[in-house]
Amino acid sequence: MKKNEAVTKVMSSNPVSVGQNQSVSAARRILEEKGIHHLPVTDGDQLVGILTATDFLRVSFGEFGNQDARSLDAMLDHTYTIADLMNSAPTTISKDQTVRDAAVVLATSTFHSLPVVDGQTLVGIVTSSDLIHYLLEQY
Repeated sequence: MKKNEAVTKVMSSNPVSVGQNQSVSAARRILEEKGIHHLPVTDGDQLVGILTATDFLRVSFGEFGNQDARSLDAMLDHTYTIADLMNSAPTTISKDQTVRDAAVVLATSTFHSLPVVDGQTLVGIVTSSDLIHYLLEQY
């Protein structure tokens, strides 16, 4: 196994992201339609947070449960902003760090994705699944 492989080898480049001023319903639809669980939040190309499927689960949808998607989205947009739900200080990894560095962070944390940055500019994302696929390629 290559111990000093660059994280850029396993990250998803140009990750799907959402602008901080977009609606919560737009973010919910992106997660659902793209089948992803982690959505970096940006201001231009600068990372300002991360929104995950788990963040949506934290919000009590009991009162919204029997509504169609359109009504649900209207309620979300009326009640929340992206800033209300996102983690505004996500742990990140530099594009110059290694796969091992990413693995150490994800193995010792309670989250499953790391935005990859060049300074504050979002350049990719690496997830626990990316690391597992990388490991499988080694064997």
